[in-house]
Amino acid sequence: MGERKLVSFDWAMKKILRDKENFCILEGFLSELLFNDITILEILESESNQESRNDKHNRVDIKVKNSAGELIIVEVQYSREDDFLHRLLYSTSKTITEHMSLGMEYSEIKKVISVSILYFDLGAGEDYIYRGQTSFEGIHNHSILKLNDHQKLVYGIQTVPDIFPEYYLINLKKYHDETNDTLDEWIYFLKNGEIKDGFHARGLLDAKEKLRVMSMKTEDRQKYDRYVEDLRDEASWFKSTYIRGAMEGREEGREEERIRQEQIRAKEIAEMERKAEKEKHELILTMARQLKSAKTAIETIILATGLSESEIEAL
Repeated sequence: MGERKLVSFDWAMKKILRDKENFCILEGFLSELLFNDITILEILESESNQESRNDKHNRVDIKVKNSAGELIIVEVQYSREDDFLHRLLYSTSKTITEHMSLGMEYSEIKKVISVSILYFDLGAGEDYIYRGQTSFEGIHNHSILKLNDHQKLVYGIQTVPDIFPEYYLINLKKYHDETNDTLDEWIYFLKNGEIKDGFHARGLLDAKEKLRVMSMKTEDRQKYDRYVEDLRDEASWFKSTYIRGAMEGREEGREEERIRQEQIRAKEIAEMERKAEKEKHELILTMARQLKSAKTAIETIILATGLSESEIEAL
């Protein structure tokens, strides 16, 4: 019997996996997906990580090192957006610019790998994992553009695609619960929230131990329960809207009703986000007070919480 009472992965990304002691879970997932030994160096507290999902999805940016010692910025996203591919382009582009320092040479830009966990059908493909890279093909002879020896030496890379963002799209609705390898074990967990006995993919045993709902503090479990209920309400709302629209057909007023419902839902989402931001800020303040009580250096508290020195002194 597998472990069924596990925290959903999107919640874990926002609340649990950002802690250094839990890096092993994301390291395992990324290692299996990228077929490389991935080590997380830090969670990047970028603008992206702090904005609402109306702008950025549920997303976390991570600086990692692979087995060759190469530094890479990985962005893991969990999304249900209709205009997802356009938002994907936006988010990866902004990730690159966010992590460029003033005066930085273009050749110093870190490679970005975007991993998207999708709970909706995207496009018409039949596979459940897609990888996207950038290459340049000759119009006349279809030859692939390569780096010359000087570029390889200067850039420290071997191929043109090593420069540009790389995309992984995981479409869970296309996955049919067959586990043929360790990567499939991770996909099974992402889709079903369950880790079966006998699964041995990297990171899954840690996930099974650390993501148990019953091991959460009462307050955190209540927040998680509210979050799950909100997702159920959202799914129910979308389903009911779809059925109602199909029944109405071409009846007059259909467009007005759709707009009205969208406005209502927009207000509901805004209120949910406002409450979520308030809870997040309260948790940050609590952590800052605890660190301050433990006489932690103020520079460390600033790095850990994102608060300013004046805000910390006022606690």
